[in-house]
Amino acid sequence: MSLEILVEKCSDWSHERKIIKNSNSLVQFAKLVSEVGELADNIAKGRDIEDDIGDCLVVLNNLALMNNTTLEDCLSVAYGDIKDRKGYMNSNGVFIKESDSD
Repeated sequence: MSLEILVEKCSDWSHERKIIKNSNSLVQFAKLVSEVGELADNIAKGRDIEDDIGDCLVVLNNLALMNNTTLEDCLSVAYGDIKDRKGYMNSNGVFIKESDSD
């Protein structure tokens, strides 16, 4: 199934369960933090993380819907911010922007 169809199905699921109508951004942010915690736990334990990443995407989609935007629009804005960014990941796993090396 394509990402576009999956996002649409998740959006429908959230609307049908009144998550979009009866929740708010703060509640969904708290849910996202919880899901990210589960993701971190499973990464640390070397477990499968597909469900955790998916759960995070569902909540991020809810946040987008509640704020009259889409995951695609949000990702487009983020890509616009990084597309010309130059730099590298150092041996400690820290991304060093070209502008940081002055």
